[in-house]
Amino acid sequence: MKKILIALTLLSILMCGASNAADKPKVTIYTSMYEDIIEAMTAVLHEKFPDYDVEFFYGGTGTLQAKIAAEKDTKKLGCDMLMVADPSYSLELKDAGLLHPYISKEAENISLEYDKEGYWYPVRTLNMILAYNPENFNKEDLPKSFKDFAYDPDMKGVISMSNPLTSGTALVAISALKDKYGYEYFDKLAENKVMVESGSVALTKLETGECKVIMILEESVLKKREEEDSELSVIYPTDGVICVPSPIMTIKDEWSAHGNSKICEELTDWFLSEEGQKYIVKGWMHSVRKNPPAVPYDSISTDTIVKNSMPVSWENCLKERSELRTNFEERVKK
Repeated sequence: MKKILIALTLLSILMCGASNAADKPKVTIYTSMYEDIIEAMTAVLHEKFPDYDVEFFYGGTGTLQAKIAAEKDTKKLGCDMLMVADPSYSLELKDAGLLHPYISKEAENISLEYDKEGYWYPVRTLNMILAYNPENFNKEDLPKSFKDFAYDPDMKGVISMSNPLTSGTALVAISALKDKYGYEYFDKLAENKVMVESGSVALTKLETGECKVIMILEESVLKKREEEDSELSVIYPTDGVICVPSPIMTIKDEWSAHGNSKICEELTDWFLSEEGQKYIVKGWMHSVRKNPPAVPYDSISTDTIVKNSMPVSWENCLKERSELRTNFEERVKK
């Protein structure tokens, strides 16, 4: 009988906890951030906002765009907020009338461009760079620019990059490179037999020596350097790092999963705050604040990167998205 009473008491506690969780207002965030960063953010948000149930859904930007496109047909999205990589997507969603405007109290502290009506803000700066393994190859013998990455015949069969059909940052990269060098750049990638694969696979090939140099996000290299004491190193391209100020957006209540836009406003303020940006930097991404709390582990100053970055037209990235993906698939992945 005593065991039964104990079991019933435990069951009652569990049911009460489940009931309390069910009673909390919920916010679902679609994001392309690393899954381990999502886990850390989830723990912090549960601590900072104990009265809300905040959950993340992970997917590559291209995957999330396809998911939202399908959900739009039902007149209801599965998320309340978005933190994706491709800034041009915020322009599309704003034009479609899906976003909730909010003038954040942190707006004046942001160093990068944001929507003056409050439809989107940059929340993290991602940087497309080149990387190599100094244990296998000398930096002097490798490309120092994105142009040489594709045009140097000595790199044939030993270079790798992410797939712009699924990766938002890769799409931004090929948009910027097309604007600078034309579609000939795609043909040169094909001639050099670039491998198109996930960042984790590319990093492994860099470690083994199968690849000499890869096009990848800076955060992927910095993460390995800090967590695994890796020797993999960044090359900041001489023709400009491709900076991707990834946006945070709130979905209109009538379109969102749970209709809690006021809570989303609180979360937006926190993500853009000095405290919130510290967690962005801990995730090896650069802060968007005018006076950043720090720079990611083993990186250089954010101002230096942005100052020497390659121009990106977000309007071109949006209007040419399908064309860019088609050309990449036909010219590079053929």
